[in-house]
Amino acid sequence: MRSSTDTGWLGAARDTGHLVAFRARTVRRRGASLAGAVVVLGLTAGFAIAPNSFDLGGSGSSALDQAVAALEANLGGAFLGVLLLAISAAMGSGGGRELLSRSEVAIHPVSPVTEHLGALLLAPLNLAWLVQMWGLLTVTSLVTPTDRLLGAQLVVLAWVLAATAIGQAVGWAAEGVRRTTDGVVVVRVVAGVVVVLVAGLHLAGTLGPVARSLPTTWLAETAQTSSWPVAVLVLLVLAVVGVVVGARPAAWALGLPPREELRVQSGVHEARPVPEPRWGSPDRALLHRLDRGSVWRSVGMRRGLMVLGIGPGLVALVAGLQWSSVMLLPGLTASGAALLFGVNAWCLDGKGMVWRETLPVSAADVFDVRTLVVAECMAMVSGVTIVLALLRNGMPPLVVGAAVLSCWLVVLVQVLAIVMTWSVRSPYGVDLSSPRATPAPHASMAAYAGKLSLVTTLTGMVFTTISTGPWAWLPPAVAVPFLAYSTWKLRRTRRRWLAPAERARVVLTVAAV
Repeated sequence: MRSSTDTGWLGAARDTGHLVAFRARTVRRRGASLAGAVVVLGLTAGFAIAPNSFDLGGSGSSALDQAVAALEANLGGAFLGVLLLAISAAMGSGGGRELLSRSEVAIHPVSPVTEHLGALLLAPLNLAWLVQMWGLLTVTSLVTPTDRLLGAQLVVLAWVLAATAIGQAVGWAAEGVRRTTDGVVVVRVVAGVVVVLVAGLHLAGTLGPVARSLPTTWLAETAQTSSWPVAVLVLLVLAVVGVVVGARPAAWALGLPPREELRVQSGVHEARPVPEPRWGSPDRALLHRLDRGSVWRSVGMRRGLMVLGIGPGLVALVAGLQWSSVMLLPGLTASGAALLFGVNAWCLDGKGMVWRETLPVSAADVFDVRTLVVAECMAMVSGVTIVLALLRNGMPPLVVGAAVLSCWLVVLVQVLAIVMTWSVRSPYGVDLSSPRATPAPHASMAAYAGKLSLVTTLTGMVFTTISTGPWAWLPPAVAVPFLAYSTWKLRRTRRRWLAPAERARVVLTVAAV
């Protein structure tokens, strides 16, 4: 592939097109990928249009009227939340996703501008990106008059593009700082200060007024007026500026050595005592430590879990989401955690998968412990979201609380059964040493994200509807058939893993990194 270093933006755009075409030809199941793209587009159109048909303003319910008024008052905060999540996602992934892995880039003259454009193109394949766009489209559709809906949604789409470009530029700058001598400490301190500042503003009762005083409030108000073309034009110009400006920190960051990853790969770790099993056998305790360590030693997964745990919760704090909206977040954050590695859970081992198969432990223990580690990661990030929602909204009513807990348990088991099935049925050999790497090809990740978001969103809507009723026993009762089906699916996948031929196929595929 020819270098775009000497041909500028046109050459970088041409090289990006070649890389995208190359990746598109590596898709195993093109029909499924096309179906996933259609589902995502259909959901986007549905979220943008369908909520506007709900006549919430004249419902006669004071609680519902107050909820609609709160959504309208906090629309500017929701715009701000999109920007914060775009920045945190870019920072967590080390500047954005990569079209070519680090080992492949080593033999191809791919310029930093090409890397920058590729990361921007891959941003929509992130579940967090899709969720934040769908959420903003839904809220805007709920509070906007029908005759102003088209203009308002165009403003939303333009803002998502601008926020993505700005977030990408900030992500590259943060990655460049990380790769300096004391950069990791600097980034962690700055991120901690921001979190503490937001928490302090919330405790002081000034978080809402501060968020409403930002320019995003003007943007949200202008979107519902006849002046919306001005807002769209300003945002498109801002997006172009963000794309152009982001190329400079991208070149700076990619020209520095990745200190965090190199420290992990070259570090020396002292042997620790054999873990005492709290439950189960000693073999399971050792496997549990090994699998959990594989997750937390990975820079990308460690960052991703932190972003997924804190990011949506901060959005709930800033935007003032009610429990009806918060109920959708645990499933989406759990899906995001699963997309970090759970959709291809055996890729954690890489070439070491062959060595793992020689250990004197049963195949059932290997599957059970890996499933437990995936469940732990999902429960952790989704649990943090619920805790932050509690800080914002206080304790929910009994029925709502039962619905939230039941929905949380259902989506955890749902996502767990789905991703473990994918891990056995469609394994991939990937190298997750880079924080920009993904556990599966990008087209597959897009399909995975679409299915997980659809399943968890529909489940969340079911329990949101149930939470409006007077019966606290109904949410747990409705959860039973969901849990039974997901448990049956998980047990079926376990039986497939225990078959020697299937397990050998997975091992050889994953080890061929």
